[in-house]
Amino acid sequence: MIEAKYKNIFWTPCIEHTLNLALKNICDPNNNEGDNFHLWFIEEVTEEASFIKNFVMTHIMRWSMFHEFNKLKFLQIADTRFASVVIMLKRLLLIKVALVQMVVHPNWAAYREDDTAKAQRVKEHVLNDIWWDIIEYVVSFTEPIYAMIRLADTDKPCLHLIYEMWDSMIEKVKMPIYRFEGKEEGEECILYDIIKEILVSRWTKSNTPLHCLAHSLNPRYYSPAWINEVPGRISPNADHEVTEMRNKCFQKFYPDQEDFKTIKKEFADFALFMNAFENPDSIEDRADFEPQQWWGTHGVSTRLLIFLH
Repeated sequence: MIEAKYKNIFWTPCIEHTLNLALKNICDPNNNEGDNFHLWFIEEVTEEASFIKNFVMTHIMRWSMFHEFNKLKFLQIADTRFASVVIMLKRLLLIKVALVQMVVHPNWAAYREDDTAKAQRVKEHVLNDIWWDIIEYVVSFTEPIYAMIRLADTDKPCLHLIYEMWDSMIEKVKMPIYRFEGKEEGEECILYDIIKEILVSRWTKSNTPLHCLAHSLNPRYYSPAWINEVPGRISPNADHEVTEMRNKCFQKFYPDQEDFKTIKKEFADFALFMNAFENPDSIEDRADFEPQQWWGTHGVSTRLLIFLH
């Protein structure tokens, strides 16, 4: 309704919420459509981790015994909190030694009498190296998603970073999966393909022209240092999707045809290092300056573009 009334306003979804939904799709296959057999091990290890946490925390003597070996606490994370599963598993790894010490201690037998079967189940998992390896594996490929949530969940402006951060995050998810699965670059990996599809699907639903415009106006993304950092990386003006979305923004912000032509010419100068932007200082500073600093220093010659950075 607001977009319909105010033509120059774009709806932009919450990136943290979008990433959290992606994590929920990954960690709980029930949230996905189709066959997600390859994701079930994540839910299984998460359920066992929750079971261990609840078994220890809901009994005062077991909790007291655990506390003798570690001052860190189990974290009570609400399901509604961003990345609750990742936070819980990360904490479990930090208290692993304390859990092992607890279940091998002579007093463990005395504190398990009320439910011997559950106590044995806890002990078997805590002493199972393979189970811990799986937890480390899950944390390794979900950590990049969690890290992006933390970066985006800040008062610091980051809209101009989101597009590139999302691409980098997907690559960071890929590396530990390929390493664990023993895959070479270019080989098919079913688990990664499923997770990538979830992430791309969420990005497609949340990506807006405003993200692409902000990405396009970041001077760093045109510097040779940034482009050459990753093989195959291209500048925003060479990206078809970014270009299409950016032009939608220009059209929406500048319905007047003369202004529309002006903003496109100004952007062309900026992206192609032409006219006012061919100054060597301007080019060199793209790699080092924050966008606001760079535009404040080198963008004053533009009539319209400087107000969009």
